Amino acid sequence: MMKKLLIATIVLLISPILVLAQTGKVFDNLSLPSKILKSDRKFAIYLPPDYEASNRRYPVLYLLHGSGDDQTGWVQFGEVLNITDKAIADGTATPMIIVMPDANTGRKGYFNDIKGDWNYEDFFFKELIPYIEKTYRVKTEKRSRAVAGLSMGGGGTFMYALHHPEMFSSACPLSASVGPLTLDDARKIVARTLPNAADSVATNYFNRYSAIALVNNMPEAQKKAVRWYIDDGDDDFLYEGNALVHIAMRKNEIPHEFRIRDGGHTWTYWRASLPKVLEFVSDAFHQF
Repeated sequence: MMKKLLIATIVLLISPILVLAQTGKVFDNLSLPSKILKSDRKFAIYLPPDYEASNRRYPVLYLLHGSGDDQTGWVQFGEVLNITDKAIADGTATPMIIVMPDANTGRKGYFNDIKGDWNYEDFFFKELIPYIEKTYRVKTEKRSRAVAGLSMGGGGTFMYALHHPEMFSSACPLSASVGPLTLDDARKIVARTLPNAADSVATNYFNRYSAIALVNNMPEAQKKAVRWYIDDGDDDFLYEGNALVHIAMRKNEIPHEFRIRDGGHTWTYWRASLPKVLEFVSDAFHQF
């Protein structure tokens, strides 16, 4: 009897330690210096449960926030820690590192500014990714790198994967702002920043930052370079742009998954999206 009681006591004492050992960690106030943006840039990072206990390298997901949030958005409202821990424990996601950069400080957005004096996209590819790959044990080949994001971050996801298909195995835009739908839309955007700009500036902007234009102009060799998972709610105000990108991809025979679920432009919707995103990018990490 005493022996059984002793064993039960030991199990009770060890159980919380085992649970704790299976929990990942999030650091949401990290920073790196940027010469391109002439400032320190914050980011958050999720490290999987076995990161500190192992010496192996992990695939990496760059997870982008929406307008009005910063690097803490997916941590505070998206519950990235709990959702990712559960997906890894369930076996629906492989252990991975998740990087969440801040695109809300200084200026808002993931792209190079039309004026050329705030080149966030250059920072992302030339400074952030190399810093992450130098500082953390991440795998550095295309097959082990993915990008996803919501709203403004969904737009960043589209542009980054369309501009650099050699960098990402998969891309998951959620409720994405897909950029100007027409050349006239691009003209209006440019006019707000550069009122006297030549029409060629708007044309160049449209060709560079419209997901529809980029899809329609995609070279044949790139059509299967990235695995796409596009997700938007049926009540989302950005539904039209996402639907038009889907149609353009269908017409251009670009393989992709397109999901419309019940919901709007809310964290309730995106929290429900994240498990599928983790599963989708994990499939890419495994199969290439």
